[in-house]
Amino acid sequence: MPPQEILIVEDDESLAASLAKVLESEGYRVTTAHTGDEGCRRIEEDGDSISLVVTDLRLPGASGLDLVAYAKDKHPHLPVILVTAFGTADTAIEATKRGAFDYILKPFEMPEILDLAERALKQASLARETVRLTDGSGGGGTEGDAMVGSSRPMQDLYKGIGRVAANQANVLIRGETGSGKELVARAIHQYGPRKDHTFIAVNCAAIPETLLESELFGHERGAFTGADFRRVGRFEQADGGTLFLDEIGDMPMTVQAKLLRVLQDRAIQRLGGKELIPVDVRAIFATHQPLEAMIRDRRFREDLFYRVNALELHVPALRERPEDIPELVRYFLERHGAESGSQIPSVQPDALERLCAHPWPGNVRQLENTIRKLVLQARGYVITSDHVDAILAGGEPSEGASIAQRVAVLLEEAQTLETGDLHARVVNEAEAELMRQAMQRSGGNIAQVARWLGISRVTLREKLKQHGLYPAK
Repeated sequence: MPPQEILIVEDDESLAASLAKVLESEGYRVTTAHTGDEGCRRIEEDGDSISLVVTDLRLPGASGLDLVAYAKDKHPHLPVILVTAFGTADTAIEATKRGAFDYILKPFEMPEILDLAERALKQASLARETVRLTDGSGGGGTEGDAMVGSSRPMQDLYKGIGRVAANQANVLIRGETGSGKELVARAIHQYGPRKDHTFIAVNCAAIPETLLESELFGHERGAFTGADFRRVGRFEQADGGTLFLDEIGDMPMTVQAKLLRVLQDRAIQRLGGKELIPVDVRAIFATHQPLEAMIRDRRFREDLFYRVNALELHVPALRERPEDIPELVRYFLERHGAESGSQIPSVQPDALERLCAHPWPGNVRQLENTIRKLVLQARGYVITSDHVDAILAGGEPSEGASIAQRVAVLLEEAQTLETGDLHARVVNEAEAELMRQAMQRSGGNIAQVARWLGISRVTLREKLKQHGLYPAK
């Protein structure tokens, strides 16, 4: 393989030359720039061939922080090491926020920068081997929920939505729990003539039987004990727009009878009231249950079935369209990565294979919850098959396994040195991670963390300061 190229951006020409000489002696190919603007130009022109950028913080023209942001915008997986003589908390936070791999303080020893460069290049190499799901077109980048997928079953669904959207007849959407039936209902509303009016969704399974009738049709004051005021029901609220009734199979028979009357007469009567109130509503229904079997068991009215089933759409289960999983993964990574405020992680090929091979009994909803957990686990870096396996098994990656893997890496590095400080490094890293997690879980409560760890508050504060962990941050 050709040598990896490192770009040094440093206005101190003697320091740049010394650093270049040391890196070249390790087999790297080095190019240099002496201003921030020149560094940005090199990244613009040669970014695909550059493996690592080492830049000073203070430069003529664009600053080192500006260069970090520019590099991450143009080449998200290009690592940047920031060199600075000003190791303030603000500098560290801002450098990390803009996407720097790490920063090193002046003056530094050459072995320090070599070790940091090697780690950065390893991370970049790992990222290049992953499936970069944040590239290319797809469902990401939109606000709120979106229908994602380009498989044949989804194409058929899109066509079905287009056919029924302009029609004012009732629609029954069938599909398993978590497959996205409400999204389909919203799409029908969005592409229909009522798009500028209200869309209201009601989950019939989530409302107690005694309250569902009042929820849908409203009630007059005094209609029952506790009815201290008049309530306008969902049908009235949706007048002129669309009412989506999810899980209609869970609707009690008594409410089914009144719903049938409303669909026939296009008017509602509040509980305790005598007045018929006309309503102009496009009704969309959804269920995961076999309504035909429920009719045979006398749990669903046959006459109501033919009213709600004027038009029918089927939402495919996720296992019926596995080719859409990479696109869905990309969409949820972008969505939940943005929510968490971290860099969107890459996904290793074997991790994506695990996700595609999983049966997903909870469908898209389960996949989204899994990706949300993976984003938190990966912390903006790489999602591995270990992460996926642990979360799908109902747990999280083993802390023991993580520690063992880190020790193995450190031992491998130590074998190349005549003398080392491996014991101190392992103890230091483990203690720092213990402190970080404890502070995170306690919400920064010093007294609580001190009790957990069995040390005094004074000792805890000293150790937090030692590891650069500040409660206020």
